[in-house]
Amino acid sequence: MASTPEVIPEVDSDAFIPFMRKVARCEDSLRELRLTWRLIESSARMNCPEEAHSILPMMAATREGFQRLEADLVRSLVAESLGEVMREIGTQARHVIDILVRNLYERTADVGFLATDPVLCRLAAGLDADADAVRARLRQYQSKYTVYDDILVLDPQGRVLAQIDAAAPVPESRDPLIAQTLRSKAHVETFRASDLRPGRRHALIYSQRLLHPATGEPVGVLCLSFALDDELQGIFAARGANDGRSLVLLVDAAQQVLASSDPLWLPPGQTVPANHGGAPRLWTHSGRTYLVQTLSAAGYQGYPGPPGWKGQVMVPVELAFQPRASSGAAALPPAVIQGLLGHARQFCPPLHDIVTAADTIRRVVWNGQVMTAGQREGVQCLAAVLEQISETGARTNEVFSHSIRDLCNTVLSAALRDGEFLSQLLVDLLDRNLYERANDCRWWALTPELRTLLADVQLDIADAAERLRANAILEQINSLYTVYSRLVVYDTRGRIVAASHALLADGSSAIGQSVDADALAAVLALRGPQAYHASPWRASALSDGAPTYVFHAAIRAPDGSHTVGGIGIVFNAATELPAMLDGAGQDGARNCTVFTDRSGRVLAASTAQAGLHIPAGSRLALPASMLQLAPGQSEARAMEYAGHYCIVGCAVTQGYREFRADGHGPDALLALSFTSFGAVHADAADAVLRRATQVPGDSGASASGQESGREMATFFIDARPFALDAGCVLEALPASAITPVSAGRLPYCLGTLARHAQGQVTGYAWVFDLGHVLRGTPSAITAQSQVIVIDAGGRRIGLLVSDLLGVQHFAARRFAAAPQLHGTDPALIGAIIQAQRADGRPLLLQCLDVQALMQLLQSSAARQRQSGTAAPLAEAALA
Repeated sequence: MASTPEVIPEVDSDAFIPFMRKVARCEDSLRELRLTWRLIESSARMNCPEEAHSILPMMAATREGFQRLEADLVRSLVAESLGEVMREIGTQARHVIDILVRNLYERTADVGFLATDPVLCRLAAGLDADADAVRARLRQYQSKYTVYDDILVLDPQGRVLAQIDAAAPVPESRDPLIAQTLRSKAHVETFRASDLRPGRRHALIYSQRLLHPATGEPVGVLCLSFALDDELQGIFAARGANDGRSLVLLVDAAQQVLASSDPLWLPPGQTVPANHGGAPRLWTHSGRTYLVQTLSAAGYQGYPGPPGWKGQVMVPVELAFQPRASSGAAALPPAVIQGLLGHARQFCPPLHDIVTAADTIRRVVWNGQVMTAGQREGVQCLAAVLEQISETGARTNEVFSHSIRDLCNTVLSAALRDGEFLSQLLVDLLDRNLYERANDCRWWALTPELRTLLADVQLDIADAAERLRANAILEQINSLYTVYSRLVVYDTRGRIVAASHALLADGSSAIGQSVDADALAAVLALRGPQAYHASPWRASALSDGAPTYVFHAAIRAPDGSHTVGGIGIVFNAATELPAMLDGAGQDGARNCTVFTDRSGRVLAASTAQAGLHIPAGSRLALPASMLQLAPGQSEARAMEYAGHYCIVGCAVTQGYREFRADGHGPDALLALSFTSFGAVHADAADAVLRRATQVPGDSGASASGQESGREMATFFIDARPFALDAGCVLEALPASAITPVSAGRLPYCLGTLARHAQGQVTGYAWVFDLGHVLRGTPSAITAQSQVIVIDAGGRRIGLLVSDLLGVQHFAARRFAAAPQLHGTDPALIGAIIQAQRADGRPLLLQCLDVQALMQLLQSSAARQRQSGTAAPLAEAALA
């Protein structure tokens, strides 16, 4: 499931820290702590070198480890904060160019199909001189495909035969695109200033030659002028470019700005720096320093987009790291954050390394406290040093915990924004896609041959030639618009009289069958050529049994007096929706994207499943508030879903241009992105409780001689605190160092652990699962698990525990005998310590009786020996 983590390049931290307030504050705190550790060590060396000789190596190790961790933590905070910004602006830049290219791809299909319109071809060929009728037809087209600001028909000499933009009339043109289009069988895409669009700085024109209906010779040129500036402002607004923090741009191959989200800040026509590789470095333009991301289009269906066009985002460095509205990471349940930290190795290796290093320093401090247990009653200066070690260790843990939480929040905030951006992109793509489907059905309903056929069918005078011609028209359309499974034309009784891909999955023909009664009723009730109807999401024979939408429009008689039938276009959702999800997805090994309805029913899912199984047709168990977001709204949350820690981004369709979710079109749909960070850790909640538990001892009273007591090494089993007499504890080691045994195991025995001194192995200890002994079930070894090595009457064994707590002096008055239960095994808990948490709340610590534990292990070994399964070597450790 895990994917290769993104490698963040080395950056010059010093160049960015002045702009990162939180990192600067963290650096100051870490520097202060480092100096404190150095002062404590120096004080011990100068004032009590003999008394402190046993703890000086621990202090040196702590200082060195802290120094390494300080540098790693600051560097990682800078890298992740910078990476968060770079990923965010990179996502914005990619979405800008990808959405635009997908839109322009539809234009290439439009111009190719409209150029076959017989009304336009007859005008260009001189077979029909009614230019007003052609203009009326072109206006009908524009009223459906509203992305065009002008449509023109020209003859080969450049004379304009028909035009719809009366505000910018063009009698003739000398643009070279006319000759180029007449020579080309394919469409021609032109972007520059053109006399076809007078007064414009540039125009994006899609042109296709018109052919003579009889001879097939080129007789004219059709030009569709795309409203580029209008479209880009809509894309900029949807991409959050109105926050005043950044600039979103469309640039050409020469890095000249074609369109800007803020023309007053950076107007079109300027040349800006490019950052194609996404390097996290500073770029200067017009005296201001920016972070920049420049992304080329990925292409769509083989269409690369206009040559050299790129999306670019520029954010001033002084604004890039300013605090923003909470992304939700800071409000996550602590157990979710703790569980995510357990998977940091997969999604953020620096975070994993820092958590591991911080745990190592905590263990070193704990071991140092164990080494000095009993010395607090000694020389006053050593007692003061030990007091400083305890206080500074607590402060160090607090700073580490806060810094690690900040780093984790930074990583998660980036993931939350990525998830929300991805879901927003998907609803943008879906809205635009369905907009095109609504346009298509309404335009094709105006096809003269189809109107004549249905009028004749109504009068029972349609002949076979008309039906064949209608079938051919539908086949031709379907060959150009492959997003449809089939197209059907039906009469006022709902009976299908013509179809493309007429052979259904069951082997029967669509022709002669009937459309759904509710669809027919809705179509017959439509008023005007702008109205359409989209069926509910469902399967039907026309969709070969696959659930989808069927878009319908009414076909009216040639004179427009009444409805003579309808056209139904069957969206190939089973192919198109997953392709849309896959094409927009990122980091496929960890991401899964889906489209759903309001109930959470999955309409389509991406191929990648991120370790989650989300089949089409299933229902997602998501919070109701997420499924009921208002149209156009979006959010992202971190949550546990299907046994995974997931970032879930959600966005709701709101429509595109005049296409909106209403009574005729599909209801609002949702796009959801799931990013899996790994399986849920059962121990996460306990780990949160452990790290939140702080137990101050009574060291001050003891040191002043006012009250006797005992030094106790405290630790956790699950979330319950326990204590051992510190005098029998040798050290704590990471549980990851356990070497498992393969055969002849003793009860509760996990394996062996090597002990080291001055880099050399000094011996081995058998490790027993203390949690298994106490609760009766084996313990799961986690990243926080530790092994406490004890000396019990000369026998040295390791005890697996869930985590370390501290080494504290507790006054004698806090100890009470533990209640005993009658049984054959000795009581493992000999006493109870009545302690207090750091916040003053009472806390009971259970004191483990080491001798009773050894007796229990020995008796368990004896029983297993009688069964003949004990390993002699392992058993010898308890003898």
